[in-house]
Amino acid sequence: MSSIHQIYKKKKQKKKSNSIRLLFNCPQRKGVVQKIRITTPKKPNSAKRKVVKIKMNTGFFLIAKLKGQGHNLQSYSAVLVCGGRANDVPGVRYNLVKGVYDFGWKEDYFRKKSRSKYGIPSDWQTYFVPLRS
Repeated sequence: MSSIHQIYKKKKQKKKSNSIRLLFNCPQRKGVVQKIRITTPKKPNSAKRKVVKIKMNTGFFLIAKLKGQGHNLQSYSAVLVCGGRANDVPGVRYNLVKGVYDFGWKEDYFRKKSRSKYGIPSDWQTYFVPLRS
């Protein structure tokens, strides 16, 4: 026969961890860039990943990944953070939304596919100005 402690132990359920818990059940949240750095991914991959440390308006700090080629971010830039992890960079569970607040969508190269992912408008030819001249 099982003891009271064994029965209680079976009934206890584990807490579910939420990967986007710092957004507090919101699709996006505003934050301020504290530091920009370049990290290397886990073993089979070797490219350089641009990563940003952000202070959220809620007071928490988190690490997010920059999408696309080229960026115009500096310290104390306002950005919009959404969920979505970088599989090959440990500890990165968030992405930044391009084209909102101080994070411009203009990139180094022409992008025709997956525009909406990177916040590029459909008439991008009229706006296109490369970051590097």
